[in-house]
Amino acid sequence: MQKNDLIGFIGVGVMGEPICRHIAVKSGAQVLAHDRDSAPLGRLAEFGVQSVDLSKIAAEASLIFLSLPSGEVVEKVVLGEGGLREQGRHGQTVIDLSTSPVDTTRKIAAALAERGMQFADAPVMRTRAAAEAGTLAVPVGADDALFSLIEPYIKMFASDVLHAGGIGAGQVVKILNNMVLYETVLALAEARAIGVRAGVDPEKLFAALSVGSADSFALRNHGMKAIAPQVFPERAFPVTYAKKDLQYAIALADQVGVDATGAKNLVSCFDQAIAAGHGEKYAPAISLVFEGK
Repeated sequence: MQKNDLIGFIGVGVMGEPICRHIAVKSGAQVLAHDRDSAPLGRLAEFGVQSVDLSKIAAEASLIFLSLPSGEVVEKVVLGEGGLREQGRHGQTVIDLSTSPVDTTRKIAAALAERGMQFADAPVMRTRAAAEAGTLAVPVGADDALFSLIEPYIKMFASDVLHAGGIGAGQVVKILNNMVLYETVLALAEARAIGVRAGVDPEKLFAALSVGSADSFALRNHGMKAIAPQVFPERAFPVTYAKKDLQYAIALADQVGVDATGAKNLVSCFDQAIAAGHGEKYAPAISLVFEGK
């Protein structure tokens, strides 16, 4: 890409807004953004981001980032009527920062390749705070040449960028990352409920775990900051999104012949939390299931 090329960004929600801001500030390029919610677009305008419809991005942007809530939405935006494949052009590059099923990712890549368009999966890992700080971790699925092209842009919002392999490899890494993370969150939720009923203060319990062999990112972030104090705000990564990611993990496990019993048990816990009205709360809110709330 040349410095005067346009960058498109579709989906400026919880993670997309700060990522888009970093790109706008650091790339030196004009950024065109599209979202159904006008509020983040208004905030991004202060950084020179222009709010446009999807067709303008498809027609004019050379590099297009997607940060969308599910693989189903990604497929609609790219392959649906009036989508990027239909309205785009030869030579464009599309980068999916969303978490999408591996088979959907490979299907989209093949469909865009037929139009002479490149596609990479680069799902983001870590928290909203990391997105704000520009310190996300991003596993990338792409061939060597495409990875070399897009890595400098990803480094504008990520401190750790890993070339995981070919198309779909980034999604495999991200999906399994979330599977391991939230299975650990489930263990922490169970530990809090057991510890409290056994007479131990949850903050002291987790502090003790943090200096023992149970220490982890999940403990220090999800455990200490959410599960111990029972604080589960909305407008963070919600239970419904975490369930979606775990369903992707189970589907992938089924495709390769692995019975992912831990992930299946976790989805059942997510279902209980959703049924109790906690679906839009921060995903560690599965703890509330064990608290009888």
